[in-house]
Amino acid sequence: MIVTTNRRASQREIVPATNSQARVSSIGARSFLLEAPGDFDLAAQRRIWALSQTVKGWPDLAENIPGMTNLLVIFKETPEDPDAVVARLLEAWENARSMDLKGKTIEIAVHYGGDHAMDLPALCDLSGLSDREVIRIHHEATYRVFALGSAPGFGYLHGLDPRIYMPRKTVPSLKMPKGCVTIGGMQTGVAMLTGPNGWNSIGFATLEMFDPTLPSPAMMAPGDTVRFLPARIEL
Repeated sequence: MIVTTNRRASQREIVPATNSQARVSSIGARSFLLEAPGDFDLAAQRRIWALSQTVKGWPDLAENIPGMTNLLVIFKETPEDPDAVVARLLEAWENARSMDLKGKTIEIAVHYGGDHAMDLPALCDLSGLSDREVIRIHHEATYRVFALGSAPGFGYLHGLDPRIYMPRKTVPSLKMPKGCVTIGGMQTGVAMLTGPNGWNSIGFATLEMFDPTLPSPAMMAPGDTVRFLPARIEL
């Protein structure tokens, strides 16, 4: 891997990942982001989970945060030799072996269609599928929680059928309600907060998935399995 460093700036530029080589970039002075090469899939995520377990043992590391086929590592102090950090992280990645997280199964009852499915017609137009077909394809799939982020308790779910991929909106909805079941690109999820949202809503779920008063506030965790159950279909 070729690394170019601007010593007067906080940004490190690294040659983009190839199908076999990870990309590492810096986020400020103490943080580095490793992005897995290849496809956005469960195999890559399992190696990210394995890498996360490996770096937990590094004494100079303050925190590591697994993302969607990427890992952010934050050091306690600014490394004296960033090149050595990059090499160390890449070596750990190369040695990482696939591991699975044995999570729980979460079933989410969904009211598909209705007033909250404001983006279902656009998804039908893009996919060429009927509204019933889109809903069937969505709820028949089994999803895995890859990571949490974006909003408290929000789970990034992998497993969406490519037939109902839908690009994120160029102009977000300004006040999408909490609980909307959404599709954004190749992912699906449930809105945790009411507010601006660029994902596409096809239904609504009432299940509370984040409670700050609990010891573990987020219902979802990486490795969990999620199923959407059609409690009602209103078309």
